Amino acid sequence: MPTTEIGTPEVPLPRDGAGTSPGRGDPREDRRGDGARLAWLDALRGVAAGMVLVSHTLPWFAPALSPSWIGLGVCGVLIFFLVSGYIIPASLERRGCVRSFWIGRLFRLYPLYLLAIVVALAMAPIVPVNRGADPIAHITMLMTTVGSARIVDPMWTLSYEMIFYLLVTALFVTGAHRGSGPFAVGFMVLSLGVGVTLPNGLLPDSAPLVSLVAVVIGLACVLGGRLRTAGALVLGATAVVLVALGPVDPWLGPAILAVMFAGTAIRRWEQGRASAMWCVLIVVIILCAAPMVCFPASGSTRPAKWIPAVLVAAAVFAVGMALRHRRVPRLLSGFGMISYSVYLLHYPLLLLFVEVLGAPRLLPGPLPALLAALYLAALLGVCVLTYRYVELPMQRLGRWLAREAPPVEGREAPQVKGSV
Repeated sequence: MPTTEIGTPEVPLPRDGAGTSPGRGDPREDRRGDGARLAWLDALRGVAAGMVLVSHTLPWFAPALSPSWIGLGVCGVLIFFLVSGYIIPASLERRGCVRSFWIGRLFRLYPLYLLAIVVALAMAPIVPVNRGADPIAHITMLMTTVGSARIVDPMWTLSYEMIFYLLVTALFVTGAHRGSGPFAVGFMVLSLGVGVTLPNGLLPDSAPLVSLVAVVIGLACVLGGRLRTAGALVLGATAVVLVALGPVDPWLGPAILAVMFAGTAIRRWEQGRASAMWCVLIVVIILCAAPMVCFPASGSTRPAKWIPAVLVAAAVFAVGMALRHRRVPRLLSGFGMISYSVYLLHYPLLLLFVEVLGAPRLLPGPLPALLAALYLAALLGVCVLTYRYVELPMQRLGRWLAREAPPVEGREAPQVKGSV
C-alpha cells in the first residue's frame, strides 16, 4: 500500500501529493471557560494555513523561492495539530456531554468536507480524481489510516483529527483522561516501536468497511447512553489499531497523535500542572529523532527538513502562547477563521488553475507573480464565501442542536482540572 508524505511537495507538484488540515477545535467554544475568545489560536491557524498554502503554491509559480531547509507544509500541519490538541479536549470537558460534543464536531467538519468532495468530483473531467479513493473510507474521514486515496488530497490529516476525537471520547467516557502528558510520550514511544518493526499496509482491504462498522457501533453505544464503557473501548481500540497498522509510514500516525496530546499537555501546564511540560520536551526530542531511527526518510520527512519543521512549529506555538493576552491583528485572526476553507479548497483550485492556464513557472517576466496574485485573490474570495454561507450557518445549526440534544443517560466522566 502507498505511503503518505506530508508537507511541501517536490517539483513538479504531484497530483497525489499531501496536504494539511487545520485542527478545527474552535476557540470560540472556549468562551465560557476563559471569559474571552481565544483569538490567538485563530492567529496560529492563520500562520499555519499560510505555511501550507505557500508550500503548495511556490512550486508552481516560483520554485526557486521554495525553502530547501525546512518542510514548510510539515511545519504548518504540526501547528494545526498542536492547536487541535490544545482546544479539543477542553471543548469536550467544557460541554461535559459527548453527545453535544459530537454534534458540534460533525456540523463543523462535514458540511465543507462534503462540499469539497462535490467540487472535486465536478472538476473530474478536467482534474481527474485520485485512483483508489474509497467512498466508504470517506464516510468516516479515516481514509488515510485504512489505505484509501483521498478525493481531495489535503483531507489526509482529517483522518488524524477523527482518530483524535475517537481517543479523546474514549478517555473521557472511561475516566482515563488524567494524563495527557504520559499519553503524548506513550504515543511517541509507540511511534518508534512500530517504525522499526512493522512494514507498511498491514490492514486488509476490508479495513474501510470494518472501521466504519466499529465507529458506528462504538458511537451508538457511547451516545445512546447504554454500554457506554464498552462503546468507548471499541472506539479507543479502533483508533489505536488504525493509527498503528494503517498504510502510512508506521511511525508517522502515532507521532501525530503524540503531537496532539502534547498540545493538550501544554494546556494542562498552563492550568498549573508543571510536570506536563517535561512530557512535551520528551515528545519534541523523540519527534526530531524519529525519521533517523525508523526508516530511510525522503522528501519533507528527511531529517534536514523535518527537524527544522518540528522546532519552528514548537517555537511558533510558544510565541502564540506568550502573546495570547495581547490584541491579535484582525487580518491574521480573520485568515485563521477561514483556514478550514483555505485548507480544503486551495489544492483542488490550484490544480484547476494550472490545468486551465498551464504551469505559471514556465512563463516569462512578471507573469508568474501576476498569476499567483490572481489565484490567491480568487481563492480568498471563494473561501470567504464558503465560510460565510457554508461554515457559519452549519456551525450555528450544530450549536443549536447541541443545546437541544437531551443529555446522555448515565454519568459523564467528571471534569478534573489538570486532566486531559
